[in-house]
Amino acid sequence: MRRRRLGGSDLDVSVISLGSWLTYSGGIEKADAIACVRAALDLGVNFFDTANVYGRGAAETLLGEALRGVERSSYILATKVFGPMSDSDKGLSRAQIFKQIDASLARLRTDHVDLYQCHRYDEATPLEETMQALTEVVRLGKARYIGFSEWPLDRIEEAAAMKGVARFVSSQPQYSLLRPHPQTDLFPRCADFGISQIVWSPLAQGILTGKYKPGAPPPERSRAASPTMGAMLPTRWLTRPMLEAVREVERVAADAGVSLAQFALAWVLRRNEVASAIVGATRPEQLAENTAAAELSISEEHFLEAEEILEPVR
Repeated sequence: MRRRRLGGSDLDVSVISLGSWLTYSGGIEKADAIACVRAALDLGVNFFDTANVYGRGAAETLLGEALRGVERSSYILATKVFGPMSDSDKGLSRAQIFKQIDASLARLRTDHVDLYQCHRYDEATPLEETMQALTEVVRLGKARYIGFSEWPLDRIEEAAAMKGVARFVSSQPQYSLLRPHPQTDLFPRCADFGISQIVWSPLAQGILTGKYKPGAPPPERSRAASPTMGAMLPTRWLTRPMLEAVREVERVAADAGVSLAQFALAWVLRRNEVASAIVGATRPEQLAENTAAAELSISEEHFLEAEEILEPVR
């Protein structure tokens, strides 16, 4: 598995990482989730991403159990803070950051995370308070580095200009062939500050695997067929024009000699700003296919053809 350096850190992360958003927060059976984590390790994945709010602790608890007994220095663990953990526990205040990091560490069965990320920007808390609290978490050794997800550019710039605080090393945007816009402004501005991208939903929640067919019901056990996981899937991605366009992109992928999922992941990884692409998996065989994308070399002409097909519908 190829690895890339994560921003200004000393972390070398696998270019394919395993996420736990909908799948390991209750979307699939516990035994299946643990099997996926173990398969990821066997395939060379060393980077695991979660958040306290995923199942209100369920995903962290699952990862803590799945990684029990694995040498801690052999993998890189990331979690997030911001989302509501109760009616009163939410946000990026100093009190919340300190409360939530300790709760996350307990669920994850570890004394530190390698990356602690602000899940969204907190308009109710002064940025200086958030940055100082994160800096203290790093100083105490509870997190090695910090990052953010889906922050506005002006707040990223403001944080980068602050003196005496820990520096962000990662940004986590949603980025895929169906949602390419972060590459226009976010990627280059973050690069100015030594911040890498860890992208989520690079397969557009499964749309870019080709499993959904125009005019057909979602396959059994797919995300769209699940009452819990399917609720987060944008309905426009399941429309006939979109699925017909995706089917055309699948033809392009076949011409390149790869599966649609591998093609979509290789498209994401073509950007050097992307340190890792987070995939979700409900079965170990999905991980085997996805991790193979780490070694692919696909022509720019194939990528451009796919972009032209999708441009009218995305």
